[in-house]
Amino acid sequence: MKISARNKILGKIRALEDKGLIFNVRVQPSESAIITAVITREAAEQMKIKKNDLVKVVIKPTEVMIQQK
Repeated sequence: MKISARNKILGKIRALEDKGLIFNVRVQPSESAIITAVITREAAEQMKIKKNDLVKVVIKPTEVMIQQK
């Protein structure tokens, strides 16, 4: 599947948390980082994702925030 987004990070799914209508998907792109994506149950079921699957995280810059400590 082709996509125009350029902010893509490869990583392994380390955890899937079923929250009812949504899933929290924790992806580890490196030893020191975890990215959590919130996706719909329908998307998770259609993709048939599971722990240790290799996936790409696509980040929309308008939805990424940081806070200074």
